[in-house]
Amino acid sequence: MTTYIMLANWTDKGVQAVKDSPRRLDAAKKALKDMDGEFKSFFLTMGQYDIVAVYEAPDDAVAARFNLQLGMMGNIRTRTLKAFPEAAYREIINSLG
Repeated sequence: MTTYIMLANWTDKGVQAVKDSPRRLDAAKKALKDMDGEFKSFFLTMGQYDIVAVYEAPDDAVAARFNLQLGMMGNIRTRTLKAFPEAAYREIINSLG
């Protein structure tokens, strides 16, 4: 599984319906699970982003589909980072020669 870090901000629509946010999170978790992915952690944050989530998906195509489905709902705008775990980081650095 590949790890992704999602940085999200509520849209005006999302803020107006913020009380429904926990229900939307549950629906997002189910949607990702149905794609054979899984949320690893979720945070409400203060600062530049409203939400930070870490999730795993089988591949980039699944992650892209998941992010697009979230975007289509109109409640959040996301930026997603593909993350490399420490073992991969060490392997990449060691391959530099």
